[in-house]
Amino acid sequence: MMNCQECNAMMKKFGKNRNGSQRYRCNECKVTCTDEVTRPVDKRRVPMEKMILALRMLLEGNSVRSVERLLGVGRDAIIANMVEAGENCKRFLEKTIHGINVEDVQGDEIWAFVGCKEKTRIRKGYSEEFGDAFCFTALERNTKLMVAWHLGKRSPEDTLEFAKKLRRATNGHFQLTVDGYKPYRKQVPLVFGNQLHFAQLVKVFGKPEGEERQYSPPQVVDCYSVVITGKPDEDRICTSHVERANKTMRMQIRRLTRLTDGHSKKWENHEAALALFFCYYNFVRVHGSIGCTPAVKSGLATETWSLQELLAKAEAIG
Repeated sequence: MMNCQECNAMMKKFGKNRNGSQRYRCNECKVTCTDEVTRPVDKRRVPMEKMILALRMLLEGNSVRSVERLLGVGRDAIIANMVEAGENCKRFLEKTIHGINVEDVQGDEIWAFVGCKEKTRIRKGYSEEFGDAFCFTALERNTKLMVAWHLGKRSPEDTLEFAKKLRRATNGHFQLTVDGYKPYRKQVPLVFGNQLHFAQLVKVFGKPEGEERQYSPPQVVDCYSVVITGKPDEDRICTSHVERANKTMRMQIRRLTRLTDGHSKKWENHEAALALFFCYYNFVRVHGSIGCTPAVKSGLATETWSLQELLAKAEAIG
């Protein structure tokens, strides 16, 4: 029982609100109020268990609207929770994967778009936060760890930022193989100097025959390696493993699925979804070829984490 703040009369219990807080009603003036003592610390209206399930569904390739239909949770709540978790995971990855020892790293870029395609962005005069969104990724071949990533445009400036992030994440001498994108040849040595066994694998594409191939690249007719710095092992000049990781991204991140309207509408949402997936991929998802998570294989963790454990650790370190 408690007294009314308006007329000081006795109040009685008047049910609970949807957050679970106890409500009271005055017998005299009929004013209602909430008992602050019973107000939960977590102000979210959706139970934590359901939000964890929503994130797991997003990480397994479901779209936001499909999760909304299956769980009965509003898409605004799903997106807000995903963005919050993604921002925490981004900070967690920056602090956790820092100065680690690697042996063989492969780099690549995966294309997506935010809001609209690049031609439409230029025609309508939209800002750089729309249009093409290339995610640079660096995968350690032996441990399958996603060592570094960067979201930006396919430009020399963003290539340099990606090289800087890879430099902060790694330690010592190692071999790096990337595709034939020309800015790598200047930006990577600018960051690493000669302390890197660096090579490019250049693919030569043939011209399409017959009908124009609109949605798939032309056939690879030849490939050759170019040594940029150091003495890379010719047998390990390869980008197949990081390209396979890109396939996993397209399968498990709905925003990257081609020919759908599941693309991101905001740059920050796209970046948060990628950060959440990379954290999940490194610490929660068991990789089939190594039988454990990449974090366990690389010594960053001693056991496979659950998604709830990952989110708690990410929130604590953030």
